Amino acid sequence: MYIFAVMNKIFQKPIVKKILIVFAAVTVFLILFDNLLLPWYVSSPEAEVPSVIGLTESAAYERLEDADFEPVISDTTFDVKYAKGVIVFQNPEASAVVKIGRRVHLYLSGGEPVVRVPSLKGKSLRDAKLSLERIGLKLGLVDEVPSGNPRNMIFDQQYAMGTPLKKGESVGVTVSTGQEGGTITVPDLIGKSLVEVQKILADSALVIGKINYQRSFSLLPNTILDQYPSKGTKLNPGGAVDLFITKTAETDEEQEKLE
Repeated sequence: MYIFAVMNKIFQKPIVKKILIVFAAVTVFLILFDNLLLPWYVSSPEAEVPSVIGLTESAAYERLEDADFEPVISDTTFDVKYAKGVIVFQNPEASAVVKIGRRVHLYLSGGEPVVRVPSLKGKSLRDAKLSLERIGLKLGLVDEVPSGNPRNMIFDQQYAMGTPLKKGESVGVTVSTGQEGGTITVPDLIGKSLVEVQKILADSALVIGKINYQRSFSLLPNTILDQYPSKGTKLNPGGAVDLFITKTAETDEEQEKLE
């Protein structure tokens, strides 16, 4: 009787009651799992996972759902073989035999990796080459021309800073060979209209050289954005000044008239 009384007193303690309740719950769960859940999972039907690599996201979802699987986008990765938005990897892999209703993790292609062109103006050829190679680009055509800029300094580049390019592409640069001798000082043309520039150059015994058109959303059409050679450079009579001009709808027609 004494032992029974002691045991009864122990079982009346709250902590002991909680332990017994948890133990009972775990025991019931294990019995149910062993007798109901596990047999159900083992006996549930299986099927081969269809291949969705190379499909768009929507097409991959449709194919997997039709096969009673649950597609899930897990990540996006750059891939040169597949266009942007196409499935490049799946897990489980195609033809794997798994339980119906299982999740299939998909990985989307972000397309070919792109980098932003750095500013090369003011750099030497060596520094420019290192800057480009550091981000996966290459130094392209080097055009050496006389200018009022210091000798061996890059003062123009093929693509503006920030232009997106695919890795492995080349960026050409223009390098100064120093001041060119001449008797006529090139005037400052930036910000002026094309009509004004034609008169200014004619009055200075200079001519318009190559015209490069660039889009601008803040300046009026036919406004000079940049010039080469830069202002202050010495040219001989009849020397040409290349212009960078804001783009208009009639650029081709106007260029033909100038030529």
